[in-house]
Amino acid sequence: MKILVPVDGSKYSMEGVKVALDYAKTKGAEIYLMTVTPYIAGIDLELSAHKWNELLQDMRRRGEDVLKQASDFLKSEGISSCTTLSISTSAADEIVSFAEKEKIDLIIIGSRGLSPSSRFKIGSVASRVARYAPCSVYVVKI
Repeated sequence: MKILVPVDGSKYSMEGVKVALDYAKTKGAEIYLMTVTPYIAGIDLELSAHKWNELLQDMRRRGEDVLKQASDFLKSEGISSCTTLSISTSAADEIVSFAEKEKIDLIIIGSRGLSPSSRFKIGSVASRVARYAPCSVYVVKI
């Protein structure tokens, strides 16, 4: 069984990692961790080339840190994982595409991300992934 866990550093995504850990321990599942950083080349920001490059490096470093945190947690529990850092204009589309390409059996995703809005009980990324994923989706709520 292949499980994809999108992580963004939120408490919701880390709860998803904990659920995936249970699957790995009880069912021997393979865990794939993924984070998607925004593709911002099309955004009109008045930045120098140097500042633009710094911004891109900071976003990439943040994604790597999020993946490392989740991976280290799993490793501390004796579970290995594969990590993927993607850059895309749509996190949901990138997650669904990865699931299709890698023939993922289950996506475990947090119900919310880092967005401060609490009006809706499920975030837009989780909602789109649940709607378009080629496999079952386990939405983790806290």
